[in-house]
Amino acid sequence: MIRYLSLAWIDALSTEVAASDHLRGLASDHQINVTQIVRDGPEGDVTYHFHVGDGDASFGPGEADDEDVRMEQQWSTAVAVATGELNAQEAFISGQILLFGDQQKLLDAQPVFGALDAVFASVRDRTTYE
Repeated sequence: MIRYLSLAWIDALSTEVAASDHLRGLASDHQINVTQIVRDGPEGDVTYHFHVGDGDASFGPGEADDEDVRMEQQWSTAVAVATGELNAQEAFISGQILLFGDQQKLLDAQPVFGALDAVFASVRDRTTYE
């Protein structure tokens, strides 16, 4: 099992994102660079990024280059969303996930995030949230 938000988890997702033909296909029509920051986890704050554009999709540690959107949340919120205990839209609306940047670009990229959720699902079975 891999611990949620550990470097091993980020590496596993990076591999899955790179192998996703669906994400690469969407990257021909969509362009977005997202930074995600999760505060106060077991390993402290964790920052990772997701990029889609120009036929390429990537996921990795650190901030996104040319960031379009930044999301920040507490560990408990991230775990609740990742495990399905909390709907991501509800977390945004209630202010549990803070959103900075180009919100319209985020909305326009919804097909990308649907495909990314399928990638997350492939790693979810191997993840522990402790």
